[in-house]
Amino acid sequence: MTAQETGQPATTPVDALENELTVALRQFWWLHDARWYQGVKKRFGQEVANEINAEALRFVGRRVGSWYANREGTPDVCSPAALRDVIESITRLMTNEDMMRSHTEPDPDGGAGIQTVITEHFALRMLRAARSLEGYDCPCLDMRGGWFEGLGVDVRDENRECMRTGGTVCRFHTESAAAESVETASAETASMQTEPVETQPVETASAERKELHRS
Repeated sequence: MTAQETGQPATTPVDALENELTVALRQFWWLHDARWYQGVKKRFGQEVANEINAEALRFVGRRVGSWYANREGTPDVCSPAALRDVIESITRLMTNEDMMRSHTEPDPDGGAGIQTVITEHFALRMLRAARSLEGYDCPCLDMRGGWFEGLGVDVRDENRECMRTGGTVCRFHTESAAAESVETASAETASMQTEPVETQPVETASAERKELHRS
């Protein structure tokens, strides 16, 4: 049974599978991705390299999300704790601490969502060393969008700060689209309740009913 079916917290797949070989293979495949990007850029230009890179990472993200859902069950993204767990688990499936340093934290505004904060990323180091950082379009949202598609969940994921464009960290805000819809509906209901309702004087309404009856 999956963690979702048993009601127990998901076990991070990386904890069970991680060893020296998987760490090395993961790094080599990311090195392949970097060399592939450079090859496409050299032959067809950086705009094409950015476009294909985003498409490829979204595809991989969907496969990773689908694998995780089949193993652990579909997460309850209305729960910030469950959302944090799945994002941290999938992040560690695709990278390790030597490649990318990141953590999740509650929404600083007190909302239902969470933040992913990345303080160091190997891709930016490699691009800087290859003098390809300028003009590079980060495919992070495409990759993360693939995760959520593969998981079969509906969330709103935004990039609020990016080291590539001068930010001190990369910062993503993620929350359940269902929770956002509930908040919006509640706000609209409260607005309707506070708006004044125009009413007709009793005499005017009565006269209009009589005129309608005669016609």
